[in-house]
Amino acid sequence: MSGNGSGGEESGGGLPPAVAAGRGASGGGSDADIADIADADAGAGANPAEPLSAPAGGSADTAVADAGANETDLLSGTALTVFRLNGQFLEVAERLARPAGLTAAWWQVLGAVLYEPLPVSGIARVMGITRQSVQRIADLLVDQGLAEYLPNPAHRTAKLLGSTEKGRDAVRRIVPAHAELAGRLAAELGVEEFAVTLRVLTRLSDAVGRIITEPGAAPPTRPRAS
Repeated sequence: MSGNGSGGEESGGGLPPAVAAGRGASGGGSDADIADIADADAGAGANPAEPLSAPAGGSADTAVADAGANETDLLSGTALTVFRLNGQFLEVAERLARPAGLTAAWWQVLGAVLYEPLPVSGIARVMGITRQSVQRIADLLVDQGLAEYLPNPAHRTAKLLGSTEKGRDAVRRIVPAHAELAGRLAAELGVEEFAVTLRVLTRLSDAVGRIITEPGAAPPTRPRAS
């Protein structure tokens, strides 16, 4: 969850997981804001396809092991694990952000512009969510004085979003708890395995990104019954 800033306390960044991955690549928001960040472009609320369902009383790991780990099982197990991990990270991010007067969603968007202003569309690309979701959060951050809109030399109407000193101070308040969590995870996994986990997750994200942007990536539709 850390950023790529240079030196000082901010080098710990306190960036939430989505922003940190993309860069390596006061008041609270609503729960709906957080759901927008987590579920945008993922078909929130839709019923998952049957292959993604683990057996009753079992886990994704059990489903994969019992079925012999063929390609379909591997995809299902990976997806279910990532969904669970996403929820866990959002819960942790919410806990870390709350004492600083932020929500996980506010922290994610604010973290993306800590070191340089970006257009809303650029933030959305980094985070892998919709522009509309980012715009909603950006407006809330500006209203609270945590961020500000700046002129964009490259575009007359698409302004840049930048952090204010108040916004940077809020993120700095998260750094100690963020560092403590990082240490606990490193102790649980081991630093080497922690680094391997990051590399594997990054490769997985890159691979899925390539697949979904390839022509004809959408699954074929079933013919209608006559």
